Amino acid sequence: IQTLPLLLPQYSQQQSSNTPSIPQQSPSTLIKLIQYHYCKVTSRFSHNVITSRAVNRANVSKEAFFDVELPKTAFITNFTMVIDGVTYPGTIKEKEAAQQQYQQAVSRGQTAGLVKASGRKMEKFSVSVNIAAASKVTFELIYEELLKRHFGKYELFLKVNPKQLVNQFEIEANIFEPQGISSLEAEGSFITNDLLPVIHKSFSGKKGHVSFKPTIDQQRSCVDCPTTLLNGDFVITYDVNRESPGDLQIVNGYFVHFFAPKNISHLPKNIVFIIDVSISMSGRKLQQTREALLKILEDIKEDDYLNFVLFGDDVHKWKDTLIKATPENLDEASRYVQQIDIAGWTNLNGGLMAGIEMLNEAHKNRSLPERSASLIIMLTDGRPTKVILSNVRNAIQGKYPLYNLGFGYDLDYGSLEKMAAENNGLARRIYEDSDSALQLQGFYDEVANPLLTEVELKYPENVISDLTQNHFKHYYDGSELVVAGRITDNDLNSITAEVKAHGAEDDLTFTEQSDMEETAKALEEQQHIFGDYMERLWAYLTIQQLLEKRNAAKGEEKANLTAKALEMSLKYKFVTPLTSMIVTKPEDNEDKAALADKPLEGTNPFRSGIDGDPHFIIDVPLKEDALCFNINDDPGIVLNLIRDPATGIIVNGQLVGDKQSSNDASPHNTFIGRLGILNTQLNMTLEITPEKITLQIGRKPINFTWFDEVTLRHPNLTLKIIREKSLEISMGDGVKFEVVLHQVWRKHATYGDFLGFYIIDGHKMSEHTHGLLGQFFHPIDFSILEVHPGSDPKKPDATMIVKNNQLTVTRGWQKDYTDDPKHGRNVPCWFIHNNGEGLIDGAHTDYVVSSLL
Repeated sequence: IQTLPLLLPQYSQQQSSNTPSIPQQSPSTLIKLIQYHYCKVTSRFSHNVITSRAVNRANVSKEAFFDVELPKTAFITNFTMVIDGVTYPGTIKEKEAAQQQYQQAVSRGQTAGLVKASGRKMEKFSVSVNIAAASKVTFELIYEELLKRHFGKYELFLKVNPKQLVNQFEIEANIFEPQGISSLEAEGSFITNDLLPVIHKSFSGKKGHVSFKPTIDQQRSCVDCPTTLLNGDFVITYDVNRESPGDLQIVNGYFVHFFAPKNISHLPKNIVFIIDVSISMSGRKLQQTREALLKILEDIKEDDYLNFVLFGDDVHKWKDTLIKATPENLDEASRYVQQIDIAGWTNLNGGLMAGIEMLNEAHKNRSLPERSASLIIMLTDGRPTKVILSNVRNAIQGKYPLYNLGFGYDLDYGSLEKMAAENNGLARRIYEDSDSALQLQGFYDEVANPLLTEVELKYPENVISDLTQNHFKHYYDGSELVVAGRITDNDLNSITAEVKAHGAEDDLTFTEQSDMEETAKALEEQQHIFGDYMERLWAYLTIQQLLEKRNAAKGEEKANLTAKALEMSLKYKFVTPLTSMIVTKPEDNEDKAALADKPLEGTNPFRSGIDGDPHFIIDVPLKEDALCFNINDDPGIVLNLIRDPATGIIVNGQLVGDKQSSNDASPHNTFIGRLGILNTQLNMTLEITPEKITLQIGRKPINFTWFDEVTLRHPNLTLKIIREKSLEISMGDGVKFEVVLHQVWRKHATYGDFLGFYIIDGHKMSEHTHGLLGQFFHPIDFSILEVHPGSDPKKPDATMIVKNNQLTVTRGWQKDYTDDPKHGRNVPCWFIHNNGEGLIDGAHTDYVVSSLL
C-alpha cells in the first residue's frame, strides 16, 4: 500500500438549476457520510477496499465528489457506484478502445483523467455524481499493490484529509505474514494526545491488526467546532521475522520467494557522483545539492572509494581516479564540495562519459577492492538525448548500476528513467522543495550499504515457468529481493531455491525449501486471504517488470513486451499505462462516461499554446478541461499573442501559408512561420524561424541554427536549444515559453516547415497581460448545456455559456507537441468556431499588428 489513501468525498452545497431555493444548512444535516478503508495484507501483497456512502437528506439534489489518493505504484482493479440500488460499474479496457468509447460518450465539460498525479507518492482518483433528494450513493474503489521493503520496514502510508466531519470514519488494516511479524507501529502527523488512545495496534505470531475509529466529536479541531483535525499522514510500518535468509511460499500453482539475509558483512563501495553544475542548477538547487553531499560524506565508510565529476560548460574531476575515503581525503572532499559553483551550459554527455570511463579504468587497473560494489549516482535537471543513452549503454556494458536523480520538473524524466533501466539502476525525481537535500540524502541511504553483488536466484527449470526477474546486480541492507513464478508440475510436493552471490569475504550460497502441503496448511489458519492472491502477486510483479523492460526496449521487442503486458493487464483487470477504466454514471436521465487512466511519472500536463493550422489550445484548470479555436487569415499577417506592459514582454507570430496558397484563391492552410519575442526591460529581441534563431541584446545580434545544441545564460534570460526539436526561453523566475520546430519533408507538395509556441510558466506575468493567448492568463469559466449529436458522430455539439455569450461549440481534440514534436498527443477540448468569436475579447482582427518586432 505504501499509501492508504483517505481523501473523503466532498459534497457541494450548490443547488441544481431546476430546484427551488432553500435556506443553507450545514453539510452534516444534509448528507450523512460513511468512510471506510479496509486493507488486507498477505505476504506483502495488499488488497485495499475504500467505501464511502452518502445519503442526501435535503429536499434538493446535491453533487457528491469521491476523492481518493492512492499510491503511484498501485494498480486500480475495480470501481463501482451504487445509486438507489442501481450499480454503475467501471470497465477496464485497452487504452485506445477506452478512449474511443469515452469520446463517443463525452459529457459536458468532462475531460479524460479521473486519476491524476498528486504529489510525490500519490495519484488522485476523483469522480462526482449528482444525487437527488432523499437518495443514497455508495462508492467503492479497489486497488492492489506489492509492498516494498525500505530501511528494514514495510510502510503503509495513508493520506488522511476528509475536509469535514464524518459520521462514521474508520481505518482498519489486517496483516498476515507466514514468517511471523516482528514489529508493528502506527502513528499520524495529526494525532493529538487525546487521539492517541484511539489508535489500536496489536500483533501476535503471524497476524497484525491496526484500527483507527474516531467518533465525530474526537474528529473536531476544537470543542463544538464544525471543522476536522484529521488532516495529515497516517503511517503503519512493520517487519517480519527473519530466522532464515529467505522465505519461499507456494499457493495454488504459483510461488513467491522473498530474500533478505541478515548478519552479512557490508561490502566496500566504489561510488562516482556525477553532478550537473549548469546555470539551470543555480540558486537553491545547487545549495541543497552541496548540503546533501556534505551530509553524505559524513556517512561514507573508510573502506569505500569515491570521486566527483562536475559538468557544466566543461567537465571537471575532483581527482583523476577514485580514492579511498580516509579521514584526510574526506576532509579534502568536504572542502571541494563547499566550493562547487555554477559553470555555464549543460555538457551532460561529457560528464557521464568521464564518470563511467573513470570507473572502467579503475577496474581495469585493479585499483579498487576485488570484492566491492561499484555504482554511479548522477544528478541533473537536463534532458539526455538518444545519442547520450546509446553512449552510456555502450560504455557501462551492464557492469554496474546507474542511478539517475532528476531535479525538478523542467527535465526529460522519461529519458532519465530509460537510461537508468538500461543500466540496471533506477530513476528518482527530486522535488524542488525545502527538503530537497533530505530527499537526495535519503536516496543515498538506500544504496549506502551493499551486502551482496551479482545475486542470482535459481529454481528447478523443468517445473517452473514465467519467472520474474531473478538476477540482481546488488542487494542492499534493509531491502528485499522478490521473485515469483508459475509451477507447471501439478504433482510437485516441494520446491527448492538456490541463491548464489558475491559477498564481502566469499562467494555465498543459500538454499531454501518449501513443502506445498505445509504452506497450504499454514495459510488456511488465517482469514485474511483474498482470492488467488499469490497468482495476482505474480501478475502484478510481472506486469511491473514488463513495463520497465518496455521502457528501455524498441522495435519488435518493445511491441512484444507491450502485447504481453496488455494481455495480462486485461486478464487480471489492472489499470496500467496500457489500459483505462471507463466509468459510467447517470446525468440528466442518461448515462455519461468518464475515463480513469494511469498517469506516467515522466509525462507533463499539456500547456496553453498555438500550433498547427494555427490551432489555439487554452488550458482551463478551473474546469479540468480545455478550449480551442483556429484563426483563419491571410499569410503574412502578424498576430499579437502576448502583451504585458508591466513586465515589458511581447510575443508576436506571423502566419505563413502552405505551398499552394500563393497560386490558389480557395481557402488555404496557414501556420506560424515566424515568432518575435521582445522584452523591453532587458532590451532584448528574439526572432525565430524554422531556419534560424536570432537573439539581440543591445546592439549586437547572436545567430543560432536549429542544428545547435546549446544553453545560453544571461542575467534574467536563459535560452536552451534542443537540436532540431525545440527552444526554451526563460525570463527570470516565473516566465517560460517553449517553441517547437516542425520539419516537413522538403519535397512535400503542400506543407513547409513551421513553429509551435507554448506557455510553460506564466505566473509572474501581470494582471494587465493580454493578446490572443495572454488574455487567458486570467481565470476563465464556462458552462456546457444541451450536449447533442453533431455532424460527426464522434464529435458532439453543445451550447456554451462563456463571457455572457451563448455559443455553439463542438467536442474534439487538438495536438500538444511539447513532449513529442513528431506525433504529439491528443488533448480533448471544446472547439469555438468563427475565429474564436465570443470567446476572445473583440474580433481576431483586433490582434493584427504591423510588424513581428
